[in-house]
Amino acid sequence: MSEDNDTAYETHHRSRSSIHQNKNEKRRHKKKRFSLTKFLLFLFLGLIVAAGIYVYKIYGDLRNTSVAITTSRPEEQVQVRPEPVNIEKEQKPFSVLLLGIDTGDLGRIDQGRSDVMIVATVNPNTNQTTLTSIPRDTLTEIVGYGTTDKINHAYAFGGMAMAVNTVQNLLDIPIDFTITVNMKGFSDVVDAVGGVTLTPTVTFEQRGYQFVEGQTMHLDGDQALAYSQNRYDTGGDYGRQERQRQLIEALLAEVIDFSLLYRYNDILISLEDNVTTDLTFDEIVTLSRHYTGAASNVVNYQLTGHGEMIDGIYYEIIEDDSLNSISSQLKTQLEIESAS
Repeated sequence: MSEDNDTAYETHHRSRSSIHQNKNEKRRHKKKRFSLTKFLLFLFLGLIVAAGIYVYKIYGDLRNTSVAITTSRPEEQVQVRPEPVNIEKEQKPFSVLLLGIDTGDLGRIDQGRSDVMIVATVNPNTNQTTLTSIPRDTLTEIVGYGTTDKINHAYAFGGMAMAVNTVQNLLDIPIDFTITVNMKGFSDVVDAVGGVTLTPTVTFEQRGYQFVEGQTMHLDGDQALAYSQNRYDTGGDYGRQERQRQLIEALLAEVIDFSLLYRYNDILISLEDNVTTDLTFDEIVTLSRHYTGAASNVVNYQLTGHGEMIDGIYYEIIEDDSLNSISSQLKTQLEIESAS
């Protein structure tokens, strides 16, 4: 073989070898890319599965807690609407009676009185929630007991049914749902969400805690309970009711914060031990899906009057103008004309 032929052969062989090497390199690179793609795909699917399991666990735990805290409506509780509101089928305005019961506070174990009475109306059409405080010493007819007395005694005399019937009669609106929290339970719920942040509207000291007007602070459960209790040197019961509404707003802001999912178990435990409601699990799920906008837009109302001593007992006499104005505003929120 001539030298020229040898050179041509070697050049051809090297060319074929280079092509073969390039093909092998491309195959290795393609395989590497395919392996990375598979890894990312499996990682993504794994995260979806893990998230699904976590959400499923949360859902299951929520349902279990709902069963634990849900109570049926008493037969004696008067249904004043022609048809009960069904928030699962239609996103309509509704009302909730929030009761803070003094059972659990200072070691009390009896039926207790509703020392906190707040009517919440929630309207998804206006994306607004109202919180209306009823003074605990309000003199009114106790429906079903045949007497007039302080409104917070209705719960002590006849439980939730009597409390609801009395509030419906006073405000001339329907009460659609109820939630009760014992005073100790409020502290536990605040701790479960990691505390609440608010700015005191007045300076005072309560149970060793100092609250300074205009100075924003983060409160744990015990501090929050103390903040809600003082009524002797901070505007009386009206001042206390204002702080109670402020605490509820602060708690709502924490509850609708999705970053709290990692603490959901603590929150559920605190609810199981201290809260009862006639809202079903499906209704609670509906609220979380369709009513969160209203929960972030809160307006406060306050029934007002003057104090009187009658037969040696202090009562709050609600002014007709205040009662009529509040009743009218709540009916507007509920998009109704009257309780019936």
